Amino acid sequence: MDADFSHHPKYIPEMIRIQRETQADIVTGTRYAKRGALRGGVYGWGLFRKLTSQGANVIAGVVLRPGVSDLTGSFRLYKREVLEHVIASSESRGYSFQMEIMVRAKSLGYRVEECPITFVDRIYGDR
Repeated sequence: MDADFSHHPKYIPEMIRIQRETQADIVTGTRYAKRGALRGGVYGWGLFRKLTSQGANVIAGVVLRPGVSDLTGSFRLYKREVLEHVIASSESRGYSFQMEIMVRAKSLGYRVEECPITFVDRIYGDR
């Protein structure tokens, strides 16, 4: 989760509920899907940034087949042993790390569920 509250902690109880209900190995916060009454979204981004993010997820979804709608998001709940295993097998650095972790987890047979979140762009600071 981002430390600037772009990922609000209010979603954590729902992520835990989904994990317990489904026995998922990873629950990923998604800006681009719906689950029950919850719908993901983005607040504070311009059109270009929204299109870039959605475009990257569409291309990655077609090429990498991750089985999730938001491969570039970083608000995730992991079982500790799953995260340790997936990190040990990853090679990426930088932002592509987020994508590789999810693709590797799926290829290793881990179960992933999604939790719709609203991402709010940071108000203060630049990094």
